[in-house]
Amino acid sequence: MSATESIPTRELAERAKLITTRELGVYMDRTRGSQAATQRARKVLPMGVPSSFQAYDPHPIVVRRAQEAWMEDVDGNRYVDFDMGYGALFSGHCHPAVRRAVETQLDNGTLFVTPCEANADVAELLRDRYGLPMWRFTNSGTEATMDAIRVARGVTGREKIVKVEGGYHGHHDEVMISMKPPVSEAGPADSPRAIPSTAGITRAVLRDTIVVPFNNLEALERALQGGDVACFIVEPVMENIGICKPLPGYLQGVRDITRKYGTMLIFDEVKTGITAGWGGASGAVGVQPDLVALAKSIGGGLPLGAFGGTYECMDQISSGKVLHLGTYNGNPLCMAAATAVLTEICTPEATDSAIQRNRLLLDACDTIIARAGLPAHTVQFGAKGCVTWAAEPITNYRDYKATDFDLAFAQWMHGINRGVLLPPGLDEQWLISVLHTDADALRYAAVFGEFVDELLA
Repeated sequence: MSATESIPTRELAERAKLITTRELGVYMDRTRGSQAATQRARKVLPMGVPSSFQAYDPHPIVVRRAQEAWMEDVDGNRYVDFDMGYGALFSGHCHPAVRRAVETQLDNGTLFVTPCEANADVAELLRDRYGLPMWRFTNSGTEATMDAIRVARGVTGREKIVKVEGGYHGHHDEVMISMKPPVSEAGPADSPRAIPSTAGITRAVLRDTIVVPFNNLEALERALQGGDVACFIVEPVMENIGICKPLPGYLQGVRDITRKYGTMLIFDEVKTGITAGWGGASGAVGVQPDLVALAKSIGGGLPLGAFGGTYECMDQISSGKVLHLGTYNGNPLCMAAATAVLTEICTPEATDSAIQRNRLLLDACDTIIARAGLPAHTVQFGAKGCVTWAAEPITNYRDYKATDFDLAFAQWMHGINRGVLLPPGLDEQWLISVLHTDADALRYAAVFGEFVDELLA
């Protein structure tokens, strides 16, 4: 008999709450410096943080330094970093090649606001990886998805867009809808209501954004059949709700349906990007979108986004029909970092090695889960992975909402007190960078095993 056959999931959740209560006390004691720094910051920064998702209870750790695959907080606690900047640091912290490239560029200037040769270098590198011929640079993933949507509207002459329930595509108005809506307000699972995720979204924007469930081709076709939708923006593998993979045939079906109705298909690869494999998620799943949005790991820790597309799409910018502007777009410092990432660091060989190291970690976690008979499973996509507290894989946002968040929070709190830093959202995924070692990866599995032992004790 497995360990949990005599322990209902409800009782496991209650045990998890007891662990959480104890670990919160430990956290408060070992992060007094972070608490003081946060209290100071709250006097001048809303919530005490520069971006709202960095705030979490009881207070975030405040970091003073990071190298390779670790970070150190202001209290001197060191963590193996599995957050890696929410997936932005596939090259690791302060990779020597990024540092060399940036230092060299510092001698030649940080901002020209006129082209540099490196703009074409990086665009060619992205073209070769993604198979899309034309590229423009931005400073963030939010800008990349925003501009991709504008291009799609330009090429189609349409105003409406479709996004997936539970999907995150940045913080511009059109996509801050049904990011994580309350199920009680969200309507039927196969025909969700569009729910604003923040104040400040106008009724006009809400009318122009249609929400569909992931992995549901029938719902997508219903949304597009009026012929008035400019684009369908979707993560090819959803990474706002753990890791939610497309069902077999779903993405090819999406490609076929969008072509049928003249709707542009945008793959948001801000999170999947080059961590999914050398050719990104598009290459891994074998489906070519009209436009792709990138950011995070392509910059090696510097703020960089990009969007690329077909000639039909990007000619909207070439012709002047669609404007794409930005003082810092393609600045030489970020171009230097990106060149190092795309040529020296995240090579096909290094990428495959990180993915295999991730598999080593996932296999170790799978063994722990199976031995304990836990209502949980692991998911891998490239160099990213997660433990999802549900017996069966999730296929959409409603499945995700049915997972056990008490168990997830207890695991996160237990881990951070033992030097394992995971994203605090309970729905994010870890990233194994090219600088993580096998020992780093297996550190997570060891701490996860300790948590499971305590949960079942």
